[in-house]
This record gives sequence, structure tokens and C-alpha cells, in this order.
Amino acid sequence: MLNTEKIRKDFPILSRKIRGKRLIYFDNAATSQKPNQVIDAMDDYYKEHNANIHRSIHTLGEEATELYEKAHEKAAEFINADSYQNIVFTKNTTESLNLLAYSLTAKLKKGDEIVISQMEHHSNFVPWQQLAKQRGLKLKFIKINEGGKLDEKSVNENITRKTKIVSVMHVSNVLGTINDVKKISKIAHENNALMAVDGAQSAPHMPVDVKKIDADFYAFSGHKMLGPTGIGVLYGKRELLEDMQPFLYGGEMIREVRFEDTKFNELPWKFEAGTMNIAEAVGLDAAIDYLKGIGMEAIQQKDKELVDYAFKRLKEDKDVTVYGQEGRGAVISFNVKGVHAHDVSQILDSEGIAIRAGHHCCMPLMSVLKVPATARASFYFYNTKEEVDKFVKALDKVKKVFGV
Repeated sequence: MLNTEKIRKDFPILSRKIRGKRLIYFDNAATSQKPNQVIDAMDDYYKEHNANIHRSIHTLGEEATELYEKAHEKAAEFINADSYQNIVFTKNTTESLNLLAYSLTAKLKKGDEIVISQMEHHSNFVPWQQLAKQRGLKLKFIKINEGGKLDEKSVNENITRKTKIVSVMHVSNVLGTINDVKKISKIAHENNALMAVDGAQSAPHMPVDVKKIDADFYAFSGHKMLGPTGIGVLYGKRELLEDMQPFLYGGEMIREVRFEDTKFNELPWKFEAGTMNIAEAVGLDAAIDYLKGIGMEAIQQKDKELVDYAFKRLKEDKDVTVYGQEGRGAVISFNVKGVHAHDVSQILDSEGIAIRAGHHCCMPLMSVLKVPATARASFYFYNTKEEVDKFVKALDKVKKVFGV
């Protein structure tokens, strides 16, 4: 059992009051809050070690480089990758997926197929869509069933010998659906296709083993897992990363530049052009230490307890529609009868409760659900059932204001 009361003391923002009421933060799928340990680590870097990396041989430069490279090693260990050379730092999951899309589609020929799903976040939708249009590729979509899960028949129908790339999310940021990416990866590889996984909503909430999944690529963001904004992770199998062209060119990603041509740096630095977000890498390192100190299994269990409890409470209200089924990640999307999701969010904010409302960067999925938007409550291990109770009770105020 987690000592939630003790854990919450590490997060200074959780003691803040909004409109005179103690903050209840249920927007963790958008970004998580940060513990003192992460804030202090970044503060210490700027106070004691600030310098550019991989350039200077003075003490500060060597210290900064060591901290930055250690963060790669920590990220590799976190997802059970073989080496720091499997880990490319980016700004976020979006940049990681764009890097993949640009680099991987460059070698495809007209008519080659890419498979994604109807539930994808725009970050794992738009890059493939736009590059498919530009390069004459065919983009196919795995359908979802009425329960908000990927339809197995659609998986098998869409992934064929013509498929070159399959890219799906591990956990839906709208439905909370936990996709069987290991099974999909097996099907992709049986058809000689590459498998990429959007892990933005899974890496912060559950143990991730890229070897067991057999993902060729796996992307996630630091800011959703207690770390700072501005740092993302792209895991790739070494032989694939070595074969890929860089997405960005310039300083640091080179080994040698001549007037005639350029030789690129070794992995992972050939994908990290220019001065990277060094302090943010230090913050990610501290965030991973914090998560490991609690234990990803324990975090997953706490998330499950919270989301199961919230799901049950919301389903008791006949005026609330919940999207998706039980057995989900720490996300619940819902609508209150006759009330726009933005209005729900605004009324809840007056009660000190932060949720998200809108299309959640999943407009194609909204069209499948036949709604313009949903309200979304998303949880993390520092949340409590008491906060869920206050959230559910606050929905009564929403209904009262709008005469439901």
C-alpha cells in the first residue's frame, strides 16, 4: 500500500488552493505534477554544473556531459532497453513520432502501406497522414469496436504483406483502452512490418519492457511521468536506428564535415542535433528515480484502484455517459447529458477541480464516437478516492447550474 499522504508532501502544487478550495488535479494525462526531487535536481544542475555538453573539456562541461549521458542510461534501464545507444532524447512524444515518420517513410515506395488505428492521438496520426499524402503511400486504419477496443478482425485485415509500418498507442488518452501491443507487434513482424508504439500514456503508469513487447520503436514524454516539459524519449532497436537518416542536421550530430559530404555521429547522438535540453534530461533522471523508488507495479495498482472506483461512481449517474469499458488505464472520458464538456470543466474549476475538456487531440476518434468533445478526468498515484468523491459530487453542481 502506498502512503499517499506522505507522497503528496513531495508535490508542492498539491497544497495550492484554487478559488479558495484545495486543488484536485485530475489532468494527469495532459501533464503530471512535479515532486521536489525533480525540481531540486534541475535547480542543482543550474547552480552547480551548468555548461554545454560533448564540447568542453573543463570540469563543468565534463560534469554536465556525465549527467546528460547518465539520463540516457536511466531511461534505457526504465524500459529494459539494451543500452543508452537505444535512447534518443527529443522534446516530447510528438517530436519522437515525427522523427520516426520522416525517417522511416523516406525509404518507402509509392503504394506501400502504413497502419494506425482510429483512436490515435494527432501526434501518431497527422505525421503518417501527411507524409503518406506527400509520398504516395496508403494509410489504413484499425477500427475500434463498440467497447472502445481495437477490433481484432480489423487488426488482421489491415496488417498484410503490403504493410511496412504499424504505429499504435499503448494506452488511449481518451478511452483508457490498454492495447495488446505485444500481440499487434507479433502480427506486424509476421508480415515483415516495423512496429512503433506511442507510450505517452503507458510509460508513466505501468512497467514497460520493450523487449517483451518486441517494439521496434517506443516513444514517451518526460512531463507525463513527473519530469519537466521539453524532454521526450524515442527508443529504437539499434540496427534500425543505425540504418535511419537523421531528422535534424547541424551541430553535435556530426562526426566529420567536409565541403563534399558529412559523416554522422554514433548513436544516439546522430539524432540529437544542437544543444539539447540538458537540465530537462537531469529532471527526467530524477523523475525515473522517484518512480522506481515507489515501484511501477505499485503505481499501476494505485491507478487501477482509482480509475475503477471513479468508473463505478460515474456509472451510477444516469445523466453521465462514460466512454469505453472497465479494465482501462488511468483515464475516464465522459459527458453530462445536455451540457458541453467545456462547461463541465469550467464549473468543476470553480470547485478547485482541474480536468480537461475538448477533443483531446483525437478529432478522428471523436467523429467515431459521434461527439464534438468529452470531459476527461485522469489520475495518478498521488490522487485519492476522497478526491474522486468530491469530483463526483461536484457534477451535481454542473447539473444544477444547467438544469439537468
